Amino acid sequence: MSNFVDQVKITVKAGNGGNGSASFHREKYVMNGGPDGGDGGKGGNIVFFADENSHTLLDFRYKSKYTAENGADGSSNNCSGKNGEDLVIKVPVGTVIRDDDTGKILADMDQPGESRILLKGGKGGWGNRHFATPTRQAPNFAKPGIKTQVRTLRMELKTIADVGLIGYPNVGKSSILSVVTSARPKVGNYHFTTLTPNLGIVRRFGKDIVLADIPGLIEGAADGAGLGHDFLRHIERTRLLLHVVDISGSEGRDPLDDLDQINTELDHYGNLSELPQIIVCNKTDLPGAEENLKRMRALAGGMGCKVFAVSAATHQGFDALLDETARMLETLPPILHYQEEADGDEISVGQDSFEIVMDGPVFEVTGLGMERLIESVNFNDQESLNWFHRMLRKMGVIDALRAEGAGEGATVRIADMEFDFIE
Repeated sequence: MSNFVDQVKITVKAGNGGNGSASFHREKYVMNGGPDGGDGGKGGNIVFFADENSHTLLDFRYKSKYTAENGADGSSNNCSGKNGEDLVIKVPVGTVIRDDDTGKILADMDQPGESRILLKGGKGGWGNRHFATPTRQAPNFAKPGIKTQVRTLRMELKTIADVGLIGYPNVGKSSILSVVTSARPKVGNYHFTTLTPNLGIVRRFGKDIVLADIPGLIEGAADGAGLGHDFLRHIERTRLLLHVVDISGSEGRDPLDDLDQINTELDHYGNLSELPQIIVCNKTDLPGAEENLKRMRALAGGMGCKVFAVSAATHQGFDALLDETARMLETLPPILHYQEEADGDEISVGQDSFEIVMDGPVFEVTGLGMERLIESVNFNDQESLNWFHRMLRKMGVIDALRAEGAGEGATVRIADMEFDFIE
């Protein structure tokens, strides 16, 4: 398995809130102490951290389930439960996180050291002391903590670089990167030497430029041929493309055809061909390069692209190329940032939501809000039952049942409890 992984799915779950306590003060010579149940602790959040020392999503292949700590239950003597610890998940800079169910972008972790809370822990439930009133001095019930849901997230690593080196395999992209930067990518005289994007930095006019050597593309890459389909996503953030061609045609291909085919693949994958390009004609030290260079300049003139002749083998022609690259970057928009389309709260079902469905003659009320409400009720206590009925009215359940046709004496089911509907 390659050590470079740039697309994974994981499941995450924020911590549940702790349950509130239903207890009463007990002390010698005190006959009827008041309610003293403490609140439950808050569940831990799921936090994502953009780690600049991480460069692959490989670790998530071996561990794909992440759960934050639950909040502790409240206890007597007004003692609140301990809050759950947040779970921090480190991802490489440039990771885009989506909700797998909706496809919406939750976060673009494109800033080193950035932290984002994507799933919030459940709130702790109230202890029974919160339910004491002048007419209800001994509430024998408390609220449970809010339970959180398991969510599936899809993460994609999109390389952050100012400039992308693109072109067919074995045209010299890795060699060029090693010449102009201190990066030392694997270089070999065979196709698909580069299996992962390699980054290098070159300083020009007092500013650093990040270059990415994108693995070789071939015809059909946008449809999954070769390695292109896996790595086209790494071109999306680049501001400028250096389109490298073997101008000598040393492998029997026409460099003009190469240029056209790669641009066609870029166009099929989200109009990437609209990114500004500089055509880099490599291997000018080989026979046949001069004639092909004339043809390429004529073609590039009609495309509005500049052409630079270089030789990675002899280290010639790169100063002019890098100067023009730096000048163009001064006028181009910043690196693409993917706008969030949802936040962590949005991907969770509302805690007070419910739905009414028919199960034969039974009106079944479902939803997280209903489950939480049932868990709060002490069905052996009349005051708790009265509170339960008031909450059903407040949440709109009674009106919704009536609108669905529930009449006096109809059977209503909530969770595993059944009741007679009373107007």
